[in-house]
Amino acid sequence: DVNAAADLSTTFVAMADGSSFNVKLYIYDLSKGLARQLSPMMLGEHTSIVVYGEEFFFGGGGIMSCFPGGTILGMSDSTVDLGNTEVPRDLFQEYLSSLRESTYRPEKYHLFEHNCNTFSSEVAQFLTGTKIPSYITDLPSEVLATPFGQALRPFLDSVTITPSGENGMNGYGQW
Repeated sequence: DVNAAADLSTTFVAMADGSSFNVKLYIYDLSKGLARQLSPMMLGEHTSIVVYGEEFFFGGGGIMSCFPGGTILGMSDSTVDLGNTEVPRDLFQEYLSSLRESTYRPEKYHLFEHNCNTFSSEVAQFLTGTKIPSYITDLPSEVLATPFGQALRPFLDSVTITPSGENGMNGYGQW
């Protein structure tokens, strides 16, 4: 349960050695500017969390990691500083393992309802107590509320985004 994991992190933070790690949100424009030119309502944002010197993200391949900027998407188009965390890396790895085995298995990926942004927001909440900006997480429902979004939904429902990184975490323990 995610809430139990968040409560557990609060308990462990009090026991941490005082180390603090910066948490960043990487934002990628998958359309490389086309979405902004055509319509601000178009989908095109992919996000990931960067912490402990690694980039963590969720796609059709499950939870993955790589060096920051090491996905096939290259360097992020923008970065949001989410603050710092005192959650120890080993506790974070346990948390990711539990997500990988339950909520964020590869087959659970869905472009609109359970995607990279959902993952980034949940992980940001776990690490910092704050979710990612709502303008990112609200975008899919805003798109679907338009006639254009409704017309495209059958096609978009079949889309899976998998920005490969160097260290797949959908196997067993490649950290």
